[in-house]
Amino acid sequence: MEVRPYRWRLSGRFLAHLFKAAAWQHHRALAPTIARLVPATAIVFDIGAHAGQYTRLLARAAAEGRVYAFEPGSYARSILRTVVWLHSLTNVAILPMALGAASGIEILNLPVKNRGGFGFGLAHLGTPEDRWRSVAQELVSLTTLDSVVTALGIDRLDFIKADIEGWELRLLHGGEATLRRFRPHLMIELASGRLARAGDRLDDAFAFLTELGYAAYEPDRGGRLVPVLLPHDGDFWFIAADHPAIP
Repeated sequence: MEVRPYRWRLSGRFLAHLFKAAAWQHHRALAPTIARLVPATAIVFDIGAHAGQYTRLLARAAAEGRVYAFEPGSYARSILRTVVWLHSLTNVAILPMALGAASGIEILNLPVKNRGGFGFGLAHLGTPEDRWRSVAQELVSLTTLDSVVTALGIDRLDFIKADIEGWELRLLHGGEATLRRFRPHLMIELASGRLARAGDRLDDAFAFLTELGYAAYEPDRGGRLVPVLLPHDGDFWFIAADHPAIP
């Protein structure tokens, strides 16, 4: 596998990625659930904002609040900034950093597909995957959820969406005080193979959130949230068991 430094350049593939991100809206089916769980005045963290598909949905739900979009990757962030501007999402702030269990500097791996385009939706921290013929790498700033909350001086946090390609449990460990204090709703992607890149396990992620008093839900075919009976790979909604508005 070839490993090389990441260098941004304007290309037809970049423009195609930008057009798709700006013109299309994925995850529409989740909009009603997001609207139920994200009040208009909400403070929201979109961690792993990528090209802004969830950022757009969350910004509309929290129209009178604030969305903090965390995206460490330069390629994705250049698209995200343009999408936020094009859609006039004035309640969105973009933070160029990754979140984990500690503060420092990490290497972000950006897969290069066979035709030369970046698989920027699969960018990840940790060891690069052998299945890619080439990987571009860049140094990114890493901090913790607790540190960001302290630095921003916020006094509420209503919702966290996290899709960070296996770094989710490290994010949770670095945000334990925040989760205990604010009890935000969580929408998190958890996958065994990706968690393993960070040396973590799926069962440990579920156990950690259970110990904090969270219950796991997933949508059924009708879009209604139902309890998760056993840990498995997927996209999950975690809601504090003591929250008065479990859907």
